[in-house]
Amino acid sequence: MTVRRAVFNDLATIVAFNQAMASETEDRMLPEETIKAGVEGLFYSPQYGFYMVACDQNEVVGSLLVTFEWSDWRNGIIWWIQSVYIKPQWRRRGIYRKLYKHVKTLAAAQGSVRGFRLYVEKENHTAQHTYASLGMQESDYLLYEEMLNER
Repeated sequence: MTVRRAVFNDLATIVAFNQAMASETEDRMLPEETIKAGVEGLFYSPQYGFYMVACDQNEVVGSLLVTFEWSDWRNGIIWWIQSVYIKPQWRRRGIYRKLYKHVKTLAAAQGSVRGFRLYVEKENHTAQHTYASLGMQESDYLLYEEMLNER
């Protein structure tokens, strides 16, 4: 199993993973053209974040997205982990653990990263247990949002 930064050739796989995740977790069908443009946009705008993929030989079996948040309280960057997806037949095999470990190694090398955050569906107890087992803690914050021009 190898973990690497995603490249443009991973675009179709990441788009498919995003569609599968939305379907599985929120019972939503996301428009492929919107997701494709969003994933492609990140490859062209790395100042917003990057994707990591886990591969078994040449097959991408999991991915996650890292985006950046400036923290004035910490005078550094918080890396948000988003769009985590592992192919169903590869779940419960430590794939996310490998991805997260690699992300932490990258963050340590960068020096300005102060921590990691993610959000998880309230009912996704399996994922919550996984995140806790890796040292993450439930925060004291609730997440609010207002989406503009939602399609």
